[in-house]
Amino acid sequence: MEPEDVIGLVFAALIYGIPVFLAVMGFVVGGMLESAHFKSIKAREAGLSHYPAVPTPSLDPGRSVAHTELVAASVVVSLDYFKRILASFRNIFGGRVRSYESLLDRAKREAILRLKEQSPEAHIIVNLRVNTSQISSTQGRKKGLGAVEVLAAGTAVQYRS
Repeated sequence: MEPEDVIGLVFAALIYGIPVFLAVMGFVVGGMLESAHFKSIKAREAGLSHYPAVPTPSLDPGRSVAHTELVAASVVVSLDYFKRILASFRNIFGGRVRSYESLLDRAKREAILRLKEQSPEAHIIVNLRVNTSQISSTQGRKKGLGAVEVLAAGTAVQYRS
């Protein structure tokens, strides 16, 4: 093999190998971080399982209310490149976009947990509302960060003892 051929192979390996390596590492690390966040959410949900958050206006109208407070929490989640690529295939072929479903599920659960953590002395959160909104888009000519906000709001109710 000629030295020019070796240099060409090394150059090609660097040009194509580094991006592939970074993409694989991003996929692996992203999966690990998402898995760790789900574990954290499950542990926090277990700790707050005694503290319901319901969409109904009132749970126990017979009890005397000591204090109410409007609480709101939001989570902004960026859409990573791997989820975008998977979603692009779904746009072509149709079907559920499971990669986005897990992302939105995590964001919704995190927003509700943050809502509960704002008023730990309350007995219940009533009139829970969860909304999503697109913060920015990657559509069109402008390159931008694709992100979604999940906003959870409700009324924290503390009953008299």
